[in-house]
Amino acid sequence: MTKKTRNDVTTTTELREEPTKAETKKAAKPLGKVSFVGAGPGDARLLTVRAAELLATADVVIIESPEQAALVTNGAEVIDGGASADGAVLTHAARAKLVVKHAKTGAHVVRLMTGDPFTYATGPEEALACVKADIPFEVVPGISSVGAVPAYAGVPLTTKQNREYKVVSVGDANVDWTEHSNHDTLVLLSAVNRIAEVAAGLIEAGRSPETPVSMTRLGTTTEQETIVSTLADIAADAKKAGMTPPAITVIGNVVALRESLSWFETKPLYGWRVLVPRTKEPSVGLADRLRSYGAVSEEVPTISVEPPRNPQQMDKAIRGLVEGRYEWVVFTSANAVKAVREKFDEYGLDARSFSGLKIAAVGEKTAAAVEVWGIRPDLMPSGEQSTRGLLEDWPPYDDLLDPLNRVFLPRADIATEALVAGLLELGWEVDDVTAYRTVRAAPPPAPTREAIKTGKFDAVMFTSSSTVRNLVGIAGKPHATTVIACIGPATAQTAEEHGLRVDVIAEKPSVEVLADALAEFGQQRRAAMIEAGEPVKKPSQRKPSSRRKS
Repeated sequence: MTKKTRNDVTTTTELREEPTKAETKKAAKPLGKVSFVGAGPGDARLLTVRAAELLATADVVIIESPEQAALVTNGAEVIDGGASADGAVLTHAARAKLVVKHAKTGAHVVRLMTGDPFTYATGPEEALACVKADIPFEVVPGISSVGAVPAYAGVPLTTKQNREYKVVSVGDANVDWTEHSNHDTLVLLSAVNRIAEVAAGLIEAGRSPETPVSMTRLGTTTEQETIVSTLADIAADAKKAGMTPPAITVIGNVVALRESLSWFETKPLYGWRVLVPRTKEPSVGLADRLRSYGAVSEEVPTISVEPPRNPQQMDKAIRGLVEGRYEWVVFTSANAVKAVREKFDEYGLDARSFSGLKIAAVGEKTAAAVEVWGIRPDLMPSGEQSTRGLLEDWPPYDDLLDPLNRVFLPRADIATEALVAGLLELGWEVDDVTAYRTVRAAPPPAPTREAIKTGKFDAVMFTSSSTVRNLVGIAGKPHATTVIACIGPATAQTAEEHGLRVDVIAEKPSVEVLADALAEFGQQRRAAMIEAGEPVKKPSQRKPSSRRKS
């Protein structure tokens, strides 16, 4: 501070001392916060709204199972809270230290926990560690497997006749089964490895050996598997079915309702593994559509979309478009729209360049890509959504009605010549321009190639002729038992030319419509098996039959 003498008449100001290193460190690294979030029993779509909000704003997400990593989409750091770097399972105390350690850096830590954080989980112990370290936290309840898994198995825990149920965590506990000898519904956790002992104990306590029992593993996921048995037979049936933890076991008369209420495992494509050969761009929404029908999809890149080797053709065509050279522009794919749009951006053009032009589009996806420009196509096929369908509706050239007779057709380097030939027959001149190239992608991993050839996939969805040619080229033909689904007649023809028998053809060239058509096929197939008194099996479980054309 400044020195002050008796004769000073001016006011002096005390100067603040320099902060210590400890104060600087504390200011630079304020304590963060922890959100203990219930991830539900398995299906990521069972997250609560609050859970999704917190995951979107997290800096660090500590998970306890590898599949939970897919829930983190905001770029947050993902840390395995289930095991250490050497693979050893972390103790409760070690997990708590991990949570506190990252929160002390000032981060927002989301501790993602299977089921509910405060129900048969380590949430309380880890939260107490936060209290001890003076770290603020919140708890977001999750859907517990206790109710969710039986619900997905079609087993209600209560009815008008059965109003009570009890939850028993078996594990390594010594359970007095005489306390559960009444007719209340029992929900057992961690009972798979001790189910013989459990059943014997309940029968000895007075429960009927014929009491219905259900056991469901991997509940709420498309790998869910349920067996229904009785107390007398459940141990043998579980062993025969290869049941493994984690699983939820329900004991009681409510299990009998599964025959009528099973809604999840009876979906038309339940448990199907569907291969989707595609371009490098993912099929947005398709995975969700297939999952809604009970299937698991696996996308394999087969095509890469690249610019043309010689861009001068496109440059000349775009200049001609601006100068009024064309009467029509025909878009046969969303990739063609994208290619033209990129050229527009390169030249500083916008949708006004289409003024006075007529626009034709094949398919809803292509039309949607055009409409992003604020332009509604003048012509789309009224019937079959293909170039053939477009030709059926295309007007012949009339020199009295049409000021110009030239059509701009930006397309792929391997596109069909049928459209050009058809337009020429109708009297039009066509500038057939390569707007983009399709290049074969690298082969998929060896396990995927093996699954394709040996019939481990239940279905393959081909979305273009190129995906057929390229999948066969990089991975070989799908197995004879695999269901083949094609997005349109042209794709189906290509599949047949490669020796495949096509089972499903979409009515419209849309991946969503194709998924719907595949689901309808699966439903009819399922119904036929039930009517014939046969067990419902997936295509990959059926014996090989002659499906390829000779």
